[in-house]
Amino acid sequence: MKEKILEFVEQGRFVEAREELICMNVVDIAQFFEETDKHKLLVMFRILPKEIASGVFTHMPYELQRYIIETITDREAKNILDELFLDDTIDFLEEMPANVVKKVLKNSDEDTRKLINQFLNYPENSAGSIMTIEYVDLKREMTVKQAIQHIKKTGIDKETIDTCYVMNSNRILEGVVSIRKLILSEDQTLIEDIMETGVLYLNTNDDQEEIAQLFKKYDYLVMPVVDNERRLVGIVTIDDIVDVIDRENTEDFQKMAAMQPSEKEYLKTNALTLAKHRIPWLLVLMISATFTGGIIRRYDNALQSVMILASFIPMLMDTGGNAGSQSSTLIIRGLALGEINLKDIIKVLWKELQVSCLIGLTLSSVNFIRIYYIEKVSFLVAMTVNITLFFTIVLAKVVGGVLPIIAKKMRVDPAIMASPLITTIVDAMALIIYFSTATWLLRI
Repeated sequence: MKEKILEFVEQGRFVEAREELICMNVVDIAQFFEETDKHKLLVMFRILPKEIASGVFTHMPYELQRYIIETITDREAKNILDELFLDDTIDFLEEMPANVVKKVLKNSDEDTRKLINQFLNYPENSAGSIMTIEYVDLKREMTVKQAIQHIKKTGIDKETIDTCYVMNSNRILEGVVSIRKLILSEDQTLIEDIMETGVLYLNTNDDQEEIAQLFKKYDYLVMPVVDNERRLVGIVTIDDIVDVIDRENTEDFQKMAAMQPSEKEYLKTNALTLAKHRIPWLLVLMISATFTGGIIRRYDNALQSVMILASFIPMLMDTGGNAGSQSSTLIIRGLALGEINLKDIIKVLWKELQVSCLIGLTLSSVNFIRIYYIEKVSFLVAMTVNITLFFTIVLAKVVGGVLPIIAKKMRVDPAIMASPLITTIVDAMALIIYFSTATWLLRI
């Protein structure tokens, strides 16, 4: 189909191209445009009906959105933006340079301009910055029949009509009623008799990560957003939360790999930018790794006395780093999902102690058999290596489990306390334990 559409465009048969395009899903059209030459993309975008074009626009990457807005006329831009829900417009504008924002504001009516400026002033990554104002509002004194008529009249422009919010004359949130309950109730029933009170709501300043946890905990599809006076100002829908979860997960993975977070796709990011995101943490880790070198130099005499000790250093450091990474990954994920809280630090410490002792005993026993019976290393050297291995695993798992919680308490992203940083810390501890044990057991 895509080849056929491109052929129609090249031949100037735009009506046929348009008919083929509108048969596709807006997400597929956006992906098709992303893979197409920019000139042909613009031609195809312009021949789409404006309601479909706006849907396609919301699913395009920011680079193409910017290209389209900068290229099309002011009238075309207004037609597209008029069809967008306000939260999609805000998401788009937050990533755009000043000249694009200026063009959008110029082509918006006064009320929309005020709303856009209000949304852009909310803290980044807050409920206010991701909410939409396209919701259905009802009055408690309405009958079911009046409410349904009101929904039919105004619902066409709303993001969702599945859940309706009941407010008083001061826009204070009083309750919620589902479209299902409205349809199944008698026409003359009052809204106040069927609405649910005690609604769980968000504040405009709530962090999006905490909001995502609430959606997961309660299995909500939509949640109301109120200001400090409990006036309803918008709603957050599940599609926005899915985007939030995706961005948060990507950011955590990047931090866990010792990189600065970036929202751009890998293949669309130039090499210089990628390098800039990776260099700072690598520099920090490289410099911090000099501590391990200092420890080795300090025990240089011990190594010269028993040269075989040096051959076990990589194994001890790797095992310790891997053990710490296992614990930190589980705890970081638990913190992100809300399964582990700051008050659970003692429980985590106790559990990691138990787990690390079991793992340490297993690995050190297997390793003792390997190096003493198979490699024929002396008994004292084998004991030195495996005592070190046991305590390294215990310390690595405790550190890997507790550090992310401490980071969270200090309001630092726990993802920073991931593999690279914990490995550096554990490496230094493993060497100190190793050489201290060797000095004690081997009398060197």
